[in-house]
Amino acid sequence: MQRIDGKHIAILSRAKYAIAFCLFLCCLIGTAQDQPKISTSVDTTFIKIGEQINWKVLVEVDSTDQVIFPEGQTFSPLETVEAFATDTTKKQDRLTLQKIYALTQFDSGSYKLPTQRIEINGLGYFTDSMMINVETVPVDTVAQKMYDIKPLINVDKSFTDWWRYAVIGLLVLFLLGGLVYWFFIRKKPLTQEEKEALLPPYDRALLELKRLENSKYLIQDEFKEYYSELTTIVRSYLEEDAHVSALESTTGQLIEKLELLSDSGELELDQDTIQQFKNILQTADLVKFARTKPSTSVAEQDRKLVEQIVVRTHDALPEPTEEELMQQAEYLEELDRRKQKKKLIIGLSTLAGVIVLGILVAGFKFGFTYLKDTVLGHPTKELLEGDWISSSYGYPPIILETPQVLVRQEVKLPPEAKANIQDIQAFGYHSPIGLFTVATTSITMNQDVEAAFEQSVEQIIEGFESQGTKNIITKQEEFTTVSGVKGLKVYGSGDFAIPDSDELVKGQYTVLLFGGKGFQQNVILTWLDDDTYAQEIVERILSSVEVKTEV
Repeated sequence: MQRIDGKHIAILSRAKYAIAFCLFLCCLIGTAQDQPKISTSVDTTFIKIGEQINWKVLVEVDSTDQVIFPEGQTFSPLETVEAFATDTTKKQDRLTLQKIYALTQFDSGSYKLPTQRIEINGLGYFTDSMMINVETVPVDTVAQKMYDIKPLINVDKSFTDWWRYAVIGLLVLFLLGGLVYWFFIRKKPLTQEEKEALLPPYDRALLELKRLENSKYLIQDEFKEYYSELTTIVRSYLEEDAHVSALESTTGQLIEKLELLSDSGELELDQDTIQQFKNILQTADLVKFARTKPSTSVAEQDRKLVEQIVVRTHDALPEPTEEELMQQAEYLEELDRRKQKKKLIIGLSTLAGVIVLGILVAGFKFGFTYLKDTVLGHPTKELLEGDWISSSYGYPPIILETPQVLVRQEVKLPPEAKANIQDIQAFGYHSPIGLFTVATTSITMNQDVEAAFEQSVEQIIEGFESQGTKNIITKQEEFTTVSGVKGLKVYGSGDFAIPDSDELVKGQYTVLLFGGKGFQQNVILTWLDDDTYAQEIVERILSSVEVKTEV
């Protein structure tokens, strides 16, 4: 065996330490390569109100690592406009991931872009925070004169679809008017029977006798029907033209009346004509009641004699005086007026019936109160059925959906409150008619202390009382938003005062309170007790409430 001297031992020792040192460096290099690298940047730190900044984050990891970027509104007080798709670049076994977020803010001031948590293989890595300055849009006061602020004016609500309802209403009215005209007002073509009924009694009697001549009564041996119609024609003529009550009189009574008229000179008929008429009536009585059958020639002769009697009676009647003619014309005009009036009443009654029926059907289907409010209008119904707005208010933000945009309210902090409260941002809407009100308040404090809900509730109740509210009933329960944020719900009723009046109205209220260390958020709602539309509005607003609980 070869012997190793001290010199060789020293060389081997130095080689051993060199190898160990190289292995140590390799381990360090391997560890450094395995460590994720995160860097962030923004394209600008100064923007105007409503402009956007792009916040870019670069993550360098191994190809086998799992990376989860921030999601949702995690950049508050800045708002996330859009999160772009992740851009991936691969180099050997390393990946470079790039994620860009578009952010904005609509209130001027300096805002802190908070640190963001990026999860890699289950471990959280945090980015650096930075300040973003939001400036107002500058106003050119040199080229343009400044004027006083114009006073507020009331603007009527625009009904963009009014013409559609107007056209539908006109079509319905035209349809109803056409139906009323067609069935009740227009002069319908007269039937043959109606035309004959309008003829004078003399002409109508001759026309009916001519029709009787052409009938088939005698051919079919229907003598009873023949004589019944023959006597009815002559009796009707005497009653209408000679004003003799003939239809209800017996043969003897009728002949007696004719003889009396002839003797008095009111009806110039000779005795032969009266006797002929008496014989015809007696023959008719025998045919109708004794069932005798005269010959066909006798029946035809009796019809001719009746026609002669009608003609002689018509000639024997005295000519009507001018006064009688005038009275007859006035009578006919009065009959025509009554007829037209009757048609008009029937038409209007039908139209009113259709309208009432439509109201009843709509009332039973939709409810009479809803129908009345739709026709006459209702302030909170119009709010409920109008276009709603979803927006974020204050800081920390309160997100909710409302029928009208909430307007920023100026709140001046008293000197004694500035020691505890850093800022108050209030927004609200109050209906000009009724008690409906919705308001939000975001409060940031100077110290990192928990929000005092009980004290806030007492202050809100005291605020109601200072405005004249009486008989306030208060209840409390836990409230949870859709996203799972828990808060306190205070609700109840009271007698609320109407502005500029001593009258009190029964109303309801709901107050939502959220908060954490250094901040508090409130939502306040009031409405009339019997206003069902306002109740629906409140339920819809409460279901849309979301809050951010991180300052």
